[in-house]
Amino acid sequence: MSTESRNFIEQAIDKDLAEGVYDNVHTRFPPEPNGYLHIGHAKSILLNYGLACEYNGKFNMRFDDTNPTKEKTEFVESIKKDIQWLGADWEDRLFFASDYFDQMYEAAVKLIRKGKAYVSDLTADEIREYRGTLTEPGKKDPASDRSIEENLALFEDMKNGKFEDGTKVLRARIDMSSPNMNMRDPVIYRVAHMHHHNTGDKWCIYPMYDFAHPIEDAIEGITHSICTLEFEDHRPLYDWVVRELEYPNPPRQIEFAKMYLTNVVTGKRYIKKLVEENIVDGWDDPRLVSIAALRRRGFTPESIKMFVDLCGVSKSNSSVDYAMLEYCIREDLKLKKTRVMAALDPIKLIIDNYPEGQTEVLEVPNNLENEELGTRKVLFSRELYIEREDFMEEPPKKYFRLFPGNEVRLMHAYFVKCTGFDKDENGNITAVHCTYDPASKGGNSPDGRKVKGTIHWVNAETAVKAECRLYENLIDEEKGVYNEDGSLNLNPNSIEVRKDCYIETYVKGSVAFDSFQFVRNGFYCVDCKDSTPDALVFNRIVSLKSSFVLPKN
Repeated sequence: MSTESRNFIEQAIDKDLAEGVYDNVHTRFPPEPNGYLHIGHAKSILLNYGLACEYNGKFNMRFDDTNPTKEKTEFVESIKKDIQWLGADWEDRLFFASDYFDQMYEAAVKLIRKGKAYVSDLTADEIREYRGTLTEPGKKDPASDRSIEENLALFEDMKNGKFEDGTKVLRARIDMSSPNMNMRDPVIYRVAHMHHHNTGDKWCIYPMYDFAHPIEDAIEGITHSICTLEFEDHRPLYDWVVRELEYPNPPRQIEFAKMYLTNVVTGKRYIKKLVEENIVDGWDDPRLVSIAALRRRGFTPESIKMFVDLCGVSKSNSSVDYAMLEYCIREDLKLKKTRVMAALDPIKLIIDNYPEGQTEVLEVPNNLENEELGTRKVLFSRELYIEREDFMEEPPKKYFRLFPGNEVRLMHAYFVKCTGFDKDENGNITAVHCTYDPASKGGNSPDGRKVKGTIHWVNAETAVKAECRLYENLIDEEKGVYNEDGSLNLNPNSIEVRKDCYIETYVKGSVAFDSFQFVRNGFYCVDCKDSTPDALVFNRIVSLKSSFVLPKN
């Protein structure tokens, strides 16, 4: 493979291996369990796992659970499920940052003994004030001259619960005049009398992320710590921690650009509010782009991998059109799924000259683009359901479907000609009447006459009644994601629920996550939450057509 075709992370790893910096590749994915993962996390998961596979290395799954104020077991379990679904296999290497709290405490003590850390009495606001600005250096912490013995005693008192939250912190002693704000004696431990989901009430002090993360990587033997660009300014602190703690073969941090999708909500704070206000029915609502939501809607791991591959790995932040994600799921499903007929806004079609009580079996292809999917048998009889939009009493020009006097082809079946229709007392059309040409079976007339319209249908007597949910973007795309006050611009029509849909008997017995292409309507998936064998609920994964065109290289 040529160097030009390899991304900058692969090139860096190649160089490290060639120069003997490392003799193996060991990566990890380290989410904080404070919410559900979203499509952006999928890029990091697949990148880290993919690198481990590419280099015959190892991949760790690690929860960065150093902040008990926001972390829940629910989030731990959801994250594990998402990563397994995406196909990233951590084998027996599932870890928690909290597994290393004893080692982190000892690491902090080591820094104190080296004169590289001290206990501070400043409040969070005072620390912020003392830190200075981008143009002005910080001021020395009044407590920074404490002796090593005093700092050791105070830090132990912090651990033993003798101080209230916010009254004491442990700071690294680095450089208060550093041009990098992260190096101006950062806080590495704080007091927090909080119950932890993993360690219970053992600890009342917790390490800060920037201190904990490099220690976790070093303990686990991670070679390349792949993270997103916002951590680039934190890299000097990462390197300082592993250097001062004298870890052998220290890991190397490499940053890449995040993946941003247009007109979607990924912020945990916003999603939490949407859930709490019942605007969505959970973190896995199909209108969201959490991995759980995409799975529930009917996206596949293969489609998400395709999307991540198309986005590529870059050092520059950029936005990707949501339509590209939809393109990927269409590409993945179009040759895999059976194309069944469904009337989502049904109206009855009665073939008056078809014998009452007669039924015939038609054999139809499951997918016209993939013969390997075979055929299925579809029942045809006198009464059918068609889409309401496939009939008009007074059609406009170039409307080629059913209207009085017009002839159309029933897909896989016969030519039918509209002879009339029924209305209720409110003027709503309740049924369309037609006659059929028995000689046109299969959709072709022996006399060679042509019809311009073909419509799909469902046998009324055997059709499966189901609920279909048609999703649009949760965000009003014309107005953008956020209002001036920071609130979300929500689309009031982001979901349309159709209760009385009729679908071919082929879908009978479908279970959660089974998916199909509904002819002319889109791809649909059985909902994993609300669907039952006796009351199927389908989520629209994606419509059939899009204006999106894959850019050429």
